[in-house]
Amino acid sequence: MFALVDCNNFYASCERVFNPKLDKKPIVILSNNDGCVISRSNEAKALGIPMGAPAFKYDPFFKRNKVHVFSSNFPLYGDMSSRVMNILSSYSPNIEVYSIDEAFLELKGFENYNLEEYGKEIRKKILKWTGIPVSIGFAPTKALAKVANRISKKFDKKTNGVYIINSREEREKALKWLKIEDVWGIGYKHATRLKSYKINKAYDFIKLPDDWVRTVSYTHLRAHETSLHLVCRLLLEK
Repeated sequence: MFALVDCNNFYASCERVFNPKLDKKPIVILSNNDGCVISRSNEAKALGIPMGAPAFKYDPFFKRNKVHVFSSNFPLYGDMSSRVMNILSSYSPNIEVYSIDEAFLELKGFENYNLEEYGKEIRKKILKWTGIPVSIGFAPTKALAKVANRISKKFDKKTNGVYIINSREEREKALKWLKIEDVWGIGYKHATRLKSYKINKAYDFIKLPDDWVRTVSYTHLRAHETSLHLVCRLLLEK
């Protein structure tokens, strides 16, 4: 099994750690030179502020809606990331830091563990020690752990930030929910192409004939490691 631990709205959460008065307030973080939005709190997302929004165009909107705007502080975010990753390394010797705000834990020998309780313990410790909220997805592959993590984050109140895919039924349910453009490794361009074939969900994708997927993959993609065929195999793997 793998666990994908992802910090929620990481840059915005870092700012809140050092200014608790920002809790439940809309926050956006801007890119270098304050060009565009690169992180949003849930409150900012609820206002409809998109990722990549040009700061100069949205400035009146920010002021009108009392959005707290911050220049990016990468030394701070890097330090907070290191703190989170150090905590995660105590839960599994096999950790892969995937980005500044997410990491995979390989859970060999955890067959008898209650993964839901284990995930809750990880979340509680990270929040207590760093102030950063995280979501966790457990699954047999990294691709499925990504899916599980997305569900844990999307339905945070229902899942308490932890979701597990460990059966065929749970996998199918998750893939029937997941939009094709949200599948790890597909992206916007390939999603648009797949939608033209009426493939709108991840489940539609894995039901395609193997030869068809392989043909489309190698016709349109150069790198094998990002091929649609490999993505399909990862989503199907138990």
